Amino acid sequence: MGVSGCGKSTVGELLARHLGVPFLEGDGVHPAANVARMAAGHPLDDEARIPWLDRIGAWLALDLPDGGGVAACSALARRYRDRLRAATPATWFLHLDVDRETVTARMGARRGHFMPVSLIDSQLETLEPLGADERGLRVAADLPVPQILAAAATALGVPLSGPLPPAGD
Repeated sequence: MGVSGCGKSTVGELLARHLGVPFLEGDGVHPAANVARMAAGHPLDDEARIPWLDRIGAWLALDLPDGGGVAACSALARRYRDRLRAATPATWFLHLDVDRETVTARMGARRGHFMPVSLIDSQLETLEPLGADERGLRVAADLPVPQILAAAATALGVPLSGPLPPAGD
């Protein structure tokens, strides 16, 4: 979880490979209207987010009986995480925490993504870090990816045993 550009897709895909579970790119299940809205520079409201969160929650609920799954999803607010947990109570969150300057630079450098840099402030305003009572881990997103993966894997009780293939292979 985290704002756009924090590294959710990269870390999520690699973590899923390490765990041997399916990976869902949350951006890929946004309704077309949500993508168009964000591409036009308009942040999503709860009415637009809820069906998207429900799609992700349904996917997690289907895959968890078989050993789990990893989904890259912003889940910025507690109420969004609560909605995902309502679908799958065992949901565990990895919060990739990033500062505005770092995420703005990352988003400015990426090509072909619908999310404009202009929406980062609205995401940061919506972001509610994991609460002490929420299952998960908060990690600095500017750490090297192997360190992030090692921290997540250790917290999940499945420490890394060797190098992982690069994301996207």
